[in-house]
Order: sequence, then structure tokens, then C-alpha cells
Amino acid sequence: MQTTTDKNRIAHRSPFDMAVILMLVDATLLIIWLSFTYRSLWAAHWPSYSDMVSSLSQPSAWLRWLLGDISEVAFYKHEFASIGLLAGAYLAYWANRTGRAWQGFSIAYGTGLWPWLITSSLLGLLLSNVLWGWTVTATSWQPTFAAFVSLPAAMVLMFGRGWKVTINGAIMGAVLVTPMCLLIVNYLCNPLGLPAVIGNVLGMAVASVVAFLLCRYRPGLMKSEQSVIPPAKSPAPVTKAPDYGVVWSLRRVLADFSEAPFFGNELASLGLLLGVLLAYAMNPISPAYGSGLLLHIIAAQALSSAIGVLVWRRQWMLRGWYPTYVPLVSVVPAAILTHGGSGLVIASSALLGALIAPPLACAIAKRLPADMHTYIGNVLSMAISTLLIVPLIGVLIAE
Repeated sequence: MQTTTDKNRIAHRSPFDMAVILMLVDATLLIIWLSFTYRSLWAAHWPSYSDMVSSLSQPSAWLRWLLGDISEVAFYKHEFASIGLLAGAYLAYWANRTGRAWQGFSIAYGTGLWPWLITSSLLGLLLSNVLWGWTVTATSWQPTFAAFVSLPAAMVLMFGRGWKVTINGAIMGAVLVTPMCLLIVNYLCNPLGLPAVIGNVLGMAVASVVAFLLCRYRPGLMKSEQSVIPPAKSPAPVTKAPDYGVVWSLRRVLADFSEAPFFGNELASLGLLLGVLLAYAMNPISPAYGSGLLLHIIAAQALSSAIGVLVWRRQWMLRGWYPTYVPLVSVVPAAILTHGGSGLVIASSALLGALIAPPLACAIAKRLPADMHTYIGNVLSMAISTLLIVPLIGVLIAE
């Protein structure tokens, strides 16, 4: 009689698995090649970022903005990157459900909650744009993306599956997180000349604390008969402990690119990166807010994660998870968009971010009440680290 383990082993060796792996490799090589060659031939085939924001009254431009919000947390802001992220994440979820050997780190920390998590995040994003999309103009960027990478997903991870959790989490994200981010960005960051990411993540933190306090005193908001409270940040159960060697480190660096939306998976990250590189091949001033600095941002993000994984390898071994992704979606891209893509800015932002942001996030998370998701510590670390490091880099490059 064939056991489940035997079936999984057969599945791991199947021609289908090899075909999927080869297709992923081929797509990666093709898109990287397109990104670095003949860009001028592609540039006229896709609108730039400025084209999009100058025509937001048109449904197609609004749809591009909405889709771009899905990849905004990585500072890519492009529909191709967003579609790639979602496609890669779904592939990772399917591979996890079917026991594929190439699934990578189990998506959504092995909780099995990814379908509920992504549903709540997307509902929160859609509702945020419906409620607050009017604030966006051709000259006024606004953080309509904030609900997608914050409270809705955290609520699902804290309180488990079920439509009550999913829908209420989405509503809280739209009515608490997004307006809080709007207030801080427009009335604190913009007047003081601070990077907008500080307002984004600070708004996420403040609104999330309010939301979890509401759940503490009104438990009926999230209580569900089907609720299962999984670990907020833990790896999936494995039969063999990772060796934390070179291959694991490279995989971890890649997975960090999709950690902010609570995916933490290499396939999701690969989809994100392939999508944004395709966008860059089509028009270099379409992703990354039309800055033309996309490749600088990606290089610095990878360097920051690599330094973090190397320096904090012992913490990964002891804890099973460590927030090395934190500077990747805060300090590093903010520094490059503020100070340019010089080698000094890339190296200093990656190094300082990797050394300061992860342990700060961990220290804050330790002090949070048990009924609040630890991501609050991560976003607070993003705000503090960016506030400290970005001005410091300005001083360094001025000397």
C-alpha cells in the first residue's frame, strides 16, 4: 500500500516538477536579459509613472494605481510586479498544499492561512482606494496601499480563518490604517521634509495598536468558531532542520523580498522581481515612481538582506525567524530615492539598515502585549531606523 510519504516522494521527482523549475529558470533568464538590453525599443510600449498619475481620472490609470499598490511596499509601484507577486504566491501556496519539494519557505509561515490572508488584504486595499482614492492627484502621492501590508493580514494571522475575521480585518485596515497614514504623511512628513515611508509605517503601527485594543475590549469583533490562533511569526514545521548554509542564506535573501506582505516565500519574491524587471524592460521610468533607480534599489535591497542574514545568522538559528527584511522595505529604498543611487548611498544604507533595524524590531516586538501582532515592532523599527539613518547618509555624502 502506498503511503502519503511515498506519494510525496513520487511527486517530488515527477516530470511536472522539473518542467515547472525549468520554466521558472527560463523566465528568469529571459526577463533579466530583456531588462538590460534594447530597453529603448520597449520604452514606447508601456506608459510611464507620470503618464499614470496624470490621467487618474481614466479607469485604466486608476486600475494601474490600484494594482500598483500591491507592490508598493517594496517601492516598485507597478502592476507587473504586483501580478508577479500574486502569481508567485499562489504557486507557492499550491506547492505547499501538494507537498512539492520546490515550494521554498512555507508561505504565510506555514499556517495554511494564505487564502484568508490575501483575501482580507485585497479587500482592505480595494476599500481603501474606494474611500481615500480621491486624495491622490498628479502631484500628490498618497499611501492608499497601506492596508494591503498591515492590519488585515495581521488580524488573520492572530485570529485565524473565517469570514468574520477576514472582512472585519479588511474594514479596520481601510478605516483605521489608511487615514492614519494619510494624516501623518501629509501633516508631519511632508511639512518636515521627511521620507513618506516614516509616515506610512508609523500610521500602520498606531492604527494597529488601536485595532488590537478594540479587539481586546470587544472580542466579538474577531471571535469565530473556526478561529485558530497560529504563531504570528514562526517557520513551518519541517522534518529536517535547515543547515543555515550558503544555499539557505541565498533562499532567505530572496524570501525577504516578499516578507512585508506576510508571504516570506522565494517563489512569491521571484514573481515580484520578475514582474518589476519586465516593467523596467518595457519602460525604465514606469516602476519605482519613475525615478529610473529601480536597479539601484533592488541591488541595495539584496545587499541589505544578505548582510542581515549573515550578521544575524545566529538569531535565525535560535529563533527560527528574524526580521532581516525590515530595512529592505524602509531604510534602503528611502535613502536611494532621497540621496540617489551612488555606491556610497547603496552601501551605507544597506549596512546601517541591516545592523540597526532588525535587532530594534525584535526588541520592540518583545515588549508588545501578547494580544498584539509582532509586526507592530517591525514597522516601528522601520520608522525609527529610517528617521535615524537617512539624514545620517545625507551627512556622509555631503562630506
